[in-house]
Amino acid sequence: MKDKVCIITGANAGIGKETTLALAKKGTTIAMVCRNPNKAEETKKEIINESGNQNIEIFICDFSIQAQIKKVAVELTQRYPAIDVLINNAGFIAAGTTRQTTPDGIEQTVAVNHLGYFMLTNLLKPSLLASPTARIINVSSDAHKFIDFDINNLQLEQGYTPMKAYSISKLLNIHFTIALAKRLANTSITVNALHPGVVRTNFSKNLSGFTKVIFALAKPFMINPVKGAATSIYLASSPKVANISGKYFANKKQKTPNKDALNEAYAEKVWNMSIQLTQLEGQTF
Repeated sequence: MKDKVCIITGANAGIGKETTLALAKKGTTIAMVCRNPNKAEETKKEIINESGNQNIEIFICDFSIQAQIKKVAVELTQRYPAIDVLINNAGFIAAGTTRQTTPDGIEQTVAVNHLGYFMLTNLLKPSLLASPTARIINVSSDAHKFIDFDINNLQLEQGYTPMKAYSISKLLNIHFTIALAKRLANTSITVNALHPGVVRTNFSKNLSGFTKVIFALAKPFMINPVKGAATSIYLASSPKVANISGKYFANKKQKTPNKDALNEAYAEKVWNMSIQLTQLEGQTF
């Protein structure tokens, strides 16, 4: 990994931070794409001190705002003509019980967790294609099993709860992975999704009500962020997965997601819907 360039979103906390640290120790050049500049700077200093790797830069982006995703993609492609690894890790679960939309008019959980992946990946296309062997890693979750696919209600205009929105976004991560793998079949780029495990982080601090109680009860049984980052690190660096694409992993092993996630027709519908919601016609893989 010493000569590789890696982009990691949500790199300043939780499994993103641990992934960044582990790859920094391998000598990887890393771009940390984060929302909060102060937290990002603190984390960057910690990682440099612990890894001895100075080749770490920060790029600021709020993934709920499409204009910012487009801006950071331009910055990244200009800074890194070739990108070897893209880890779509940034994740979000909404506070409260009221459905909220982004400035672009999209339900915020789907906007950040799915369309953020979709937009950044496709906008980094020139630099990813310039790498001899690029890898795209999408951090999904087994939470995708808690929801049924409904193309007409993917933004939960009906029956909204924060956990339903999160589960849909994680299902869409797998659909995106499958549809993208199909489009990358004749390139040197691979793409895979993963379940990091149920990780003990601050990710669930926005939860409320019954869901918050459930998470609090489960916290003693959750794994730490170091273990949660293990599969992301494996997919980014292991030669064992160099030629594997379009799959779902957990605990560094291939795993079968649910039948809705594996439905290729659903994946194509999600791809086309994502193009419409992001207005990236002609700019995708």
